[in-house]
Amino acid sequence: MNIPTKVDVVIVGGGVAGCSIAYHLAKVGITDVVLCERRQLTCGTTWHAAGLVTQLRATQRMTELAKYTGELFTQLEEETGQATGFKQNGSLRIATTPARYEELARGASMGRNFGLPVEALTAGEIKERWAPVNLDGIVGGFWFPNDGQVNPADVTMAYAKGARNGGVRIIENLPVSRILVENGRAVGVMTEQGKIEARTVVVCGGMWSRDLAAEIGVTVPLHAAEHFYVVTEAIPDLPRNLPVMFLGDEWTYYKEDAGKLLVGFFEPVAKPWGQNGISSDFSFDSLPDDIDHIAPHLEAAAHRVPLLAHTGMQLFFNGPESFTPDGRYLLGETAEIAGLYCATGFNSLGILSSGGVGKSLASWIRDGRPPVELIDVDVRRTQSFQRNRKYLEHRTVETLGLNFDMHWPNRQFVSARGVRRSPFHDRLVAAGAFMTEAAGWERPGFYGTPEQVANVEYSYYRPSWFANVGEECRNTAENVTLFDHSCFVKYRVEGPDALKTMNWICGAECDVEIGRVVYTQWLNEIGGVEADVTVTRLAQDSFLVVTLAVSQRRDLAWFKRHAPNGARVHVTDITSGLPMIAVMGPKTRELMSRLSPDEFSNHAFPFGTSREIDLGYARVRASRLTFMGELGYEIYVETEFAAHVYEAIVGAGRDLGLKPGGFFALNSLRMEKGYRHWGHDIGEEDTPYNGGVGFAVAMDKPGGFFGREALQRQRAEGAVKRRLVQVKLAGGPDMPMLYHNEPLLHNGAIVGSITSGAYGHRIGASLGLGYVNNPEGVTKDWLADGKWEVEIAMKPYHVELQFGPWYDPQNMRVRN
Repeated sequence: MNIPTKVDVVIVGGGVAGCSIAYHLAKVGITDVVLCERRQLTCGTTWHAAGLVTQLRATQRMTELAKYTGELFTQLEEETGQATGFKQNGSLRIATTPARYEELARGASMGRNFGLPVEALTAGEIKERWAPVNLDGIVGGFWFPNDGQVNPADVTMAYAKGARNGGVRIIENLPVSRILVENGRAVGVMTEQGKIEARTVVVCGGMWSRDLAAEIGVTVPLHAAEHFYVVTEAIPDLPRNLPVMFLGDEWTYYKEDAGKLLVGFFEPVAKPWGQNGISSDFSFDSLPDDIDHIAPHLEAAAHRVPLLAHTGMQLFFNGPESFTPDGRYLLGETAEIAGLYCATGFNSLGILSSGGVGKSLASWIRDGRPPVELIDVDVRRTQSFQRNRKYLEHRTVETLGLNFDMHWPNRQFVSARGVRRSPFHDRLVAAGAFMTEAAGWERPGFYGTPEQVANVEYSYYRPSWFANVGEECRNTAENVTLFDHSCFVKYRVEGPDALKTMNWICGAECDVEIGRVVYTQWLNEIGGVEADVTVTRLAQDSFLVVTLAVSQRRDLAWFKRHAPNGARVHVTDITSGLPMIAVMGPKTRELMSRLSPDEFSNHAFPFGTSREIDLGYARVRASRLTFMGELGYEIYVETEFAAHVYEAIVGAGRDLGLKPGGFFALNSLRMEKGYRHWGHDIGEEDTPYNGGVGFAVAMDKPGGFFGREALQRQRAEGAVKRRLVQVKLAGGPDMPMLYHNEPLLHNGAIVGSITSGAYGHRIGASLGLGYVNNPEGVTKDWLADGKWEVEIAMKPYHVELQFGPWYDPQNMRVRN
């Protein structure tokens, strides 16, 4: 076999994702590409996919990628001459409970943000479009006319033909045995026929991706699970234009297939597969039948579609699909190895995502950055421990069913829990904590009685913990509340060039006196926010950086790749050794005075100050900061002193009304103050000026900073045309809740959407943060003019908008 010895890009894997990326690389002018497939194209999992083409996903970006895929399928066959089997017969999403109907309605409203056609249907109207359905228990649904279905193998071949036409070389029966790395960068692959050098390597290996990446120390966390569907015998007079029908409440979907019905299942308790590895010889294979496993769902399907009860089954199919720990696929450049990209772990959504994934990754490879904000699916969100096979096996039991489970706000995983715990964990549980999870960390959501904690009830309106969170918020405003923030990530940056490096990466001025805390952002080439951090100057050549738990690997990789060449600086992740407690509330100064001989007056310890103090018998670092809008301190304590410090704080605060608080309360408190959350309110496409945090940028500091030129261009344009604002629902405390992606309307036209929301217990209103757009500039006058509404579950509600916070707008409680 004659293989190239050197190319620009090597793609590993010839499924639908790999072939789409090859096709789109050619479209952007990158043609020196080779795709290596171990056996034949589609032979892993693509060949047996159901071929559903739906566009509404859980988040805005994933929906946009799926929407592009659907649009591409309307022209791919004509362009390439290769049949795709695409049929735009629409889809129905059906609810059998009011809660499911609200979930679907909220999703429909989100889709309207970017022109996704959708129509609410009554049960009778559903019957008109899908005559065989039994309407028993159906409360309504939604019609998506642009959805449809394809033949997965044919679509993949169309991508491959388009790629070849553009100059890409596709080689079958060429397994890749190893990715080659030099000096922290991918430089090619080793195949059975020899080495291929490349400046970029893309892993699209499906179920095999995890182990291929793990051999070079890269975390690509996914695990295979058995996925079941059945295909009936031919059904006389079955309409050939039946839409795809989804019944999430029954864990099933239905697709017309050449005069037959394909009925598939995303059951809530799945069967992981391949725990001990997957043979490289697995090709066009299926797994053994397990009728008992799907029998309850098949019986429910026969009730929902009665003709199934007297129709023979031609095929009981069981094939593997790969699933990720959070149910979202893995895309982009890896944190560990520069030049190594991946597109894998599609959670059975690979066909409908393939076009958007290919287009995005091709642009990412060409430009060195993602073309749009892709935080939801960015592989750098993952954690190193998630490579653990037992963790993945246990989590996969749950993640397969996430496709059809209720997507409740604040829904928590129940599998593979308890992985990362702070030193305070057992004490917090004893105090009544309901533990939530972020990046594997167990952290309190709210506090309640054992019965409340054991029997949480999710809701789009008022969850069961609503009153508990209200009490925690009011206690923070009136007394003092203790929060465990150990999950926040801490880096120590030091060396002769530490200041030079920090000032280049950070937008703010970091050349401050020792003991000052700086709030700042790390920006990309377009001025977008890559990280939102605090920086504390510990010494002339030493800094402490604090960032979000989910950004642990992402931000460390960003720092290392953007430090000035040759800089004498070292960065160390010290998160595990430095847990943190935050104490917040008007009685906090009294609490600290009881615990330490240091002076905590506003004059002696002003806002933004950080210093080492005595606390109990320990030495700790106390920083006067807040994310809640009250007087407060963050207390950083070395791990071995953590239990003692916790006990000292709790003991000293009993008669001050000290109580514990959780992250649900934190979200409410920060919403009232309009404090931004990276990944929701500010991100890769949002500059500090768009996000309303321009005060944190030092445009004139000597030497500039990374991303400064983009901000200069934006300032030269004049008025900010897209701006984050603070939103309050008018009408009192009974208004519905805001969460994310609800459209914002000005005089009836959609001009923006909500990025995050919560109920503000201190002011008694439903609140949100969101972006609005105006070609003439987003100004106070424009916000004050006209009629403002937010659309929640397809219904409009009057809202008030402003730039400043709803609670304590003068910051008197924070700074005095």
